[in-house]
Amino acid sequence: MQRAALLDAARSLLSEGGTEALTFPALAERTGLARSSVYEYFRSRAAVVEELCEVDFPVWAADVSAAMQRADSAEGKVEAYVRQQLALVGDRRHRAVVAISASELDAGAREKIRAAHGGLVAMIVSALGEMGHGEPRLAAMLLQGVVDAAVRRIELGAAEDPSVITEAAVSMALRGVQG
Repeated sequence: MQRAALLDAARSLLSEGGTEALTFPALAERTGLARSSVYEYFRSRAAVVEELCEVDFPVWAADVSAAMQRADSAEGKVEAYVRQQLALVGDRRHRAVVAISASELDAGAREKIRAAHGGLVAMIVSALGEMGHGEPRLAAMLLQGVVDAAVRRIELGAAEDPSVITEAAVSMALRGVQG
């Protein structure tokens, strides 16, 4: 239960203040533990980050997968892939993952994030193949780049409404730059 409380506190700190806010003293204060007790659960800030990725990314990916499974065409799957990721932007788990990925992490944490993203990209490869892409894996990576750019735009509080950003990302995913 303490480990779960620490992870929940880490999510809150990351979503409220970014990676600078994720410190062991702040975790101790949020959970009511002594600072030394936090070290009993995690050896470093990077270990907290790695565990958050292991716990939260599969939940996020399952949401995206479920949305795609409800679609009845390859185009519908692509649209669901984009829309669901952008719908999750306001979620605390997602905000924590975005904050984590923007930080300087050790090689192990970066590899876990890369692997998790690779799993997300793999979900859309077959739909892109069905749509006739000759290089569906490459197209999936580029599509994820569009999604990532839209996520950053929403997270930054851009001038456009998040729904406008979402529609633009979906349009780009399905029709390219032709609009």
